[in-house]
Amino acid sequence: MFVKTDDKVQLYYQTAGDQANPALLLSNSLGTRWQMWQPQIDALTKYFYLISYDSRGHGESDKPAGPYSLTRLGQDALCVLGALGIKKAHFCGISMGGLTGLWLAIYAPERFMRIAVANTAAKIGSAEGWQSRAATVREQGLIELAKSAPQRWFTPGFIRKHAALVEQLTDTLAEQDKEGYAACCDALAEADLRADLSRIQLPLLVIAGSADPVTTVADAEAIVQACPSASLVSLKASHISNLEQPAAFNRALSQFLRG
Repeated sequence: MFVKTDDKVQLYYQTAGDQANPALLLSNSLGTRWQMWQPQIDALTKYFYLISYDSRGHGESDKPAGPYSLTRLGQDALCVLGALGIKKAHFCGISMGGLTGLWLAIYAPERFMRIAVANTAAKIGSAEGWQSRAATVREQGLIELAKSAPQRWFTPGFIRKHAALVEQLTDTLAEQDKEGYAACCDALAEADLRADLSRIQLPLLVIAGSADPVTTVADAEAIVQACPSASLVSLKASHISNLEQPAAFNRALSQFLRG
């Protein structure tokens, strides 16, 4: 199923659960697809109407030429809700999706009840690092980057025990559109919400991975320290904590969203 944004980009989405339940919008990390949320979809349909979508440049969504911006990624999330006639929802995003959630908490709080952000930061990495990655991907594609991704995404023990899942995610990254991926890198290069965190009034849950080398526990703590309405949960996981520790992730998310 597709929705069309205000700039005429088609975004692919899936829904699960009863529309009478509170809506929960799920936003994926860089280089993944909506399927990364399957453990949450399986566990939370009893309580929520779940909407997961491929961010622009990813999966079956359109891949317009970049650069993209964090503002555009946030507006895309709002377009998904608008197209489905949902006035107010919960939100959960991871990594790039988590940064999108922080933007929504600052600039569109009236559209949300509670927001959870996982494995993210108010500024992820450096502008130079993202610009370099974008240039490399545009020139070489994603195959080499995909080979090194598991070491950033998961702990060594998880990689050994769940080789099939790790391979599936790696293949998904390798098959992504290189321009769409690079354009999202452009957005991350410019995104910096550190000065705006104190404006967040919505209930905010920040989920960190204790072994995350990309967005550290210190990054999560900085969000919580700057935002009076935020709370922190740390899981024994690396960067994609919703897959590495699904039961603990689902428990923390459900308890937070259900008050």
